[in-house]
Amino acid sequence: MSHTVRQKEKLIARVRRIKGQLEGIERALESETTCTEVLRQLASARGAMNGLTAEVMEGHLQEHVIDAPTEAERRAGGRELIDIIRTYVK
Repeated sequence: MSHTVRQKEKLIARVRRIKGQLEGIERALESETTCTEVLRQLASARGAMNGLTAEVMEGHLQEHVIDAPTEAERRAGGRELIDIIRTYVK
């Protein structure tokens, strides 16, 4: 069973909090809130996304690289993570 399936409820709860933050940003923009406050909210949402990304990456690394049952699976998991990191840092 995949780490995302085992942690499904926890991950979904984090996504819902991020969704709430994004909705708050939308409301702030609609109500013409100051740019400083919008920027604070954007920074918070970005931090939350980075935290979620790090948690899922850590789970992938643990399950598909460190604890992979075979060398072939370990290499495949490592290559997948490299591709994801390259996309993430663009």
